[in-house]
Amino acid sequence: MKLKHTIVALAAPFLMNAQHVMTPEMLWTLKKMSVQVVAPDQAKLMYSVSQVNLKTEKTKTDAFILNLDNGHAQPFDLGKKSLVQWDKNGIYAQEKDQIFVSRDGGETWNDFYKLDNADYLKISPDGKKIAFSREVQVDTVLAKDRFGDTPKSTGQIYTDLNHRHWDYYNEGKYNHVFVVDITEDPSHAKDLLEGKKWDSPQRPFGGSEDFVWSPDSSQLLYVTKPLSGAAYAQSTNTDIFAYDLASRTVKNLTENNKGYDVAPKFSPDGRFLLWNSMATDGYEADKNDIKIMEWASGKVSNLTAGWDESLSGSTFWSSDSQTIYFTSAWRGTQQLFSLDIKSKKIRKITDGIFDVNDIFAQQKQQLIVSRTDINHNADLYAVDLKNGKLKPVTEVNKAAYEQLTFGKSELKMVKTTDGKEMGVWFHYPPDFDPNKKYPTLLYCQGGPQSALTQFFSVRWNFALMAANGYIVVAPNRRGMPGWGVKWNADISKDWGGQPMRDYLAAADYAKTLPYVDGDRMGAVGASYGGYSVFMLAGIHQNRFKTFIAHDGLFDMKSWYLTTEELWFANWDLGGSPYDNPVPKSYTEFNPSNFVNNWNKPMMIIQGGIDYRVPYEQGQEAFQAAKLKGLKAKFLYFPNENHWVLHPQNGLVWQREFFSWLKETL
Repeated sequence: MKLKHTIVALAAPFLMNAQHVMTPEMLWTLKKMSVQVVAPDQAKLMYSVSQVNLKTEKTKTDAFILNLDNGHAQPFDLGKKSLVQWDKNGIYAQEKDQIFVSRDGGETWNDFYKLDNADYLKISPDGKKIAFSREVQVDTVLAKDRFGDTPKSTGQIYTDLNHRHWDYYNEGKYNHVFVVDITEDPSHAKDLLEGKKWDSPQRPFGGSEDFVWSPDSSQLLYVTKPLSGAAYAQSTNTDIFAYDLASRTVKNLTENNKGYDVAPKFSPDGRFLLWNSMATDGYEADKNDIKIMEWASGKVSNLTAGWDESLSGSTFWSSDSQTIYFTSAWRGTQQLFSLDIKSKKIRKITDGIFDVNDIFAQQKQQLIVSRTDINHNADLYAVDLKNGKLKPVTEVNKAAYEQLTFGKSELKMVKTTDGKEMGVWFHYPPDFDPNKKYPTLLYCQGGPQSALTQFFSVRWNFALMAANGYIVVAPNRRGMPGWGVKWNADISKDWGGQPMRDYLAAADYAKTLPYVDGDRMGAVGASYGGYSVFMLAGIHQNRFKTFIAHDGLFDMKSWYLTTEELWFANWDLGGSPYDNPVPKSYTEFNPSNFVNNWNKPMMIIQGGIDYRVPYEQGQEAFQAAKLKGLKAKFLYFPNENHWVLHPQNGLVWQREFFSWLKETL
């Protein structure tokens, strides 16, 4: 009974009924759809539907085979197997150290190869070789391993940077790619990065997409950054390497490019290799282009060099190898585009208040894609390539959605302080009444150069915020992709300048609207959004009544000396705090320098294993707020990184978030 009362207390401060609007509990227990493998003829695919049990934090997963010709999906019992790939030779799956193959669509399974300790698998097109990855001990870091008589020591010994990354400490292990013939014993597998302190797949987010077989099975391509230590921490120079199995030689295919080169994909006819490429070393949000190589000649072409946008989504080859389909940010959404490889002509296919995310299959004149909006988690849709219309293929949460009343989204164009037009999302509560006044949240996006679109999140969920009675104002301020390359780039080295004025312009505009209660406006955000909250708290001149910052950057000097990917800090902040002259990022754009102006309640959320924005940033901000005598709250998760991944922690996050707003807004 007490729990029930607590949940109801978190519902909207107005007329919302908790049974008919989104709640944290419903949000975390919505089903999640993900595509596992696609048939080689693209007539079928296998997808999984997973759902979290909030009591146990365990996830139940069911698999289905979807016939794309008739839209019929049937359950597919994999047992404890996990799917690897589906090609002309069959369906491959793995269970513990055994790889299985099915030649009859999954009816029967036969042993294929026994391989222990493999993280990702790629079977060669001819079915005769296996590429896989695993962690390899390359360096001795732990004191107990270095000294035989100190088995209980917890010491870790480092002589270089990159000793911790994202949410883990480097214990001398690196991801390496291996190749083995299925006629050979696994012990004969060739380590393609033997002895190297390099990672492939890349850390922290790389997977099987980081290595790919050539169509004739003669070469294996893999992505890695051929650097380690301090050099790694200051560079984005990721390259695509090709290992020739016959000659056992390696060639760097992208040696001339000094930025990111990732996501290699061969065309169906094998004539072309596609990949994503950035030109500038150290600039992780540089214009992201689509390049192709004529595989036989090695000739490289940049297909999007003349396009005034940056690729921010996925790529997909057409079945005839003449067109590349891709998704990318576009005016506050993510849409589907086509790119003719001969003419380099780009055409936008879809349009609407939704995001088109991944592309999975082509069925004649339609593509199978995933789609989201702020009210709906990912489902599969069929896109008509002629007119861009979308038709649902799966509806995994249909029953849950039918119980809910959703609010609407509207993109308004707002004039900035320098006379530009800025797209600003307004997300309204369910049963929105324009004759009433609503408390309002200014949402500050992270990145700082990540797209602010119609994404669906289990943490920063706009539908949940709106369901609790708040209008959400989400500006596509300077730094957002989808509004031109210059708009995207203009935030670098100017974090506390025009982007802050963009936020204030959006807030000021919102206060002119009759349904926005200008006296009850809060600012919320994470990462760079958390930095924005801390910065706005010192310059807002009483525009906001309360603040919430999650994993925000508070003191730029201490952050520079404790974060891990220094290429990001060097580029975006304009250098180190020891440069002469000192970059503005450490003086007039440093939130900690404006604490004397803090005058409103401040909630700070921080993860304990966040090494991108380390714990001390949240601790410093909380301590500063309390020493200023402000009402403050510190929500600390020892086992969370830059995100909140544990379901019960997510529930606590949502409950404390809305409890704070109820108290202070």
